[in-house]
Amino acid sequence: MVNGMTAMAEHGVRVRGAAEEAFDLRRRRRPGEMVIRGFLFFCGAVSILTTVGIVVVLFEEALAFFRGPDVSLIEFFTTTAWQPKIGQFGIFPLLLSTLLTSLIGMAVALPLGLAVAIYLSEYATSRARKILKPILEILAGVPTVVYGYFALNFVTPILRGLIGKDVVDIFNMASAGLVIGILILPLVASMSEDALSAVPRGLREAAYGLGATKLETAFKIIVPAALSGLGAAFIVAISRAVGETMVVAIAAGSGPRNFANWGEAFRGLAAFNPFAAGETMTGHIVRISGGDLSYDSIDYNSIFSIALLLFLITLALNIFSQWVVRRFRMKY
Repeated sequence: MVNGMTAMAEHGVRVRGAAEEAFDLRRRRRPGEMVIRGFLFFCGAVSILTTVGIVVVLFEEALAFFRGPDVSLIEFFTTTAWQPKIGQFGIFPLLLSTLLTSLIGMAVALPLGLAVAIYLSEYATSRARKILKPILEILAGVPTVVYGYFALNFVTPILRGLIGKDVVDIFNMASAGLVIGILILPLVASMSEDALSAVPRGLREAAYGLGATKLETAFKIIVPAALSGLGAAFIVAISRAVGETMVVAIAAGSGPRNFANWGEAFRGLAAFNPFAAGETMTGHIVRISGGDLSYDSIDYNSIFSIALLLFLITLALNIFSQWVVRRFRMKY
């Protein structure tokens, strides 16, 4: 009897010891995990330092441009002609063309992208989703230079046939803007679908239980609930449209639409004609940087002033998107 109790006690001690070893929560050195953590920190540091380097270079070169005797910051924003060869550095023609093409692109991409997202999230069967998602991914993977020639050789002839060859120039901002809308459509649709899919299923079921139709549920319940994600998707898409290069460089035009003064620019809204040729900021950078520019010349430094303005525009849009997410986020 005593021997049996002793054996049971020894067995219990062994069981408790094994359990303590199995649930030992003390910190242990894991070399593999430390290597992975170090690699992730290195990647993050490289990305941050790269961004800082880009910003430093842009500011340094742009300041060298504005410090010169040929141009001032006031002239940069208040004059209406961009002709570096004769010392005219008004950003208005390039900025206006950029905004026009971006607005046309967003007029195409935002409603279509939201409609595609609502269909994929609320209406599409699993089979339809498996077909449409790869198509969107293919559109997102097409090189932008292909979109540029598509705008020039396909969209422009259609516009000239429908509206008139005397109205639509061969190089025009309308065709470039329409194709930019097609280009960023997958981005809008994908991000919007993620925002709609993140809405809890219970909201849908509650709406159906109250007698709402699918359409009413989608537009009166799901879209308002996903407003923060949709707003962020739209603003990121606008940033993508503003920074698009090859489409506008090929299809929009190869020269800025200069005006003698502000009165000429706004007389009859001639400056806002989307069927005329115009050069955007990114298109001008591509065209000028491909030529024979001497380092530290006024033409060379002007490229960095345009690039800095583009950076500030996209930075402002990204900050605004973060504010939209925080302002309209709904917690469930």
